[in-house]
Amino acid sequence: MTAELLAASNVLIVAGKGGVGKTTVGASMGIAAARAGCDVLLIELEGYSRLGSFFEGSMLAYDEVELETGGLELAGRLRARQVRPDDALADYLDRAGLGPLTGRLTRSGAMEVVATAAPGIRDLLALGKIRQIEQAGSADLIVVDAPAAGHAMTFLTAAAGLARSTSSGPVRDQADRVLEMFGDASRCQVVLVTLPEETPVTETIETAYGLEEDVGIKLAPVVINGVWSRIAGLGEAVETASDSTSLAVQAARYRMARMADQESEIGRLAVELPLQQVRLPYLFRTELGVAELATLAETLTDQLSLTPS
Repeated sequence: MTAELLAASNVLIVAGKGGVGKTTVGASMGIAAARAGCDVLLIELEGYSRLGSFFEGSMLAYDEVELETGGLELAGRLRARQVRPDDALADYLDRAGLGPLTGRLTRSGAMEVVATAAPGIRDLLALGKIRQIEQAGSADLIVVDAPAAGHAMTFLTAAAGLARSTSSGPVRDQADRVLEMFGDASRCQVVLVTLPEETPVTETIETAYGLEEDVGIKLAPVVINGVWSRIAGLGEAVETASDSTSLAVQAARYRMARMADQESEIGRLAVELPLQQVRLPYLFRTELGVAELATLAETLTDQLSLTPS
C-alpha cells in the first residue's frame, strides 16, 4: 500500500474472511485518514458488522452521523452510515419520479419482491448507492465494510453478473455505472484483510484472484491483521533458562512457535499473492474501542507514511 492510496482512491472496499478483523481494519483506516486531514465516510452494509460499537456505541442509520471518537484529535472529519438495499431502492424510485409509490410498495411487501426479483439485485442496489455517494463528492474517502469473503465475491460480482444477463433497461444501466467505478482505480479499490493463518490466507488468495478475473477491480495491498510482535531476547532467555519445564518457558516456546507459523503463512501469502503487505499487531484485549483503533491507526500511519495536513 503506497502513501498516496488513501488520497488517490475515492472508495476503499474492505473485505476478508469472517473473523479476520476487517471491520476493525476499516475503522482504523478511517481514523488514520481523518487524522491526516481527510473527510472520511465509513459505510456499514446492513447486518454485516458492528461498526458503531467501536465508537462509544454510536448508532448508525441510513442518514450520516458524526462518530463519537472520545476526544481523539482529528484534522479531518469522521462520519458513518448504513447502506440498506431497501432504502437504496426507495432512493432509486424517488429519482425515477416514483416516490409517491414507495410507501405503498413498502406496506404491501412489494418492495421485497422487487428487491429479490433477480439474483444479485440487492447487492447491486447497495453498490449503486455507494456509487451515488462517491459521485456526489461529499467525502474525500469512503471506506466500505464489505461482507465476509464468501459473500464479498457475490457482492462484488453482482454488477458484472447482472450486466451479462440484462441487455438494457435501468438494471443494466446501474450495473454499467458500478462497473465503470470498479474499473477506475482512482475511484475504487479493494483492501483484502487476512490473519497470518493457513485458512484465512488460502481464502484471501482465492478471493484476490477471483476478484481480478471476475470483476476487474484493482486490489490494494493486503492487510495482515493480528501479527504477534517479536520480543527481543526471548529465544536466548529460553535457551538459558534454569528450569526448562517452567510455565514461563513453555509460554515462551508457544509464542515463538506461533510467531514462526505466522511468518510461514506471511511468506506463503507473499509468494502466491504478490501484493504489498501491511502488518497490524495483535492487540491482547478482550474488547476494542477508540483507543485501540487509534493504536492501529498509528501503525497504519507509520507504514503508509501519512503526514497530517
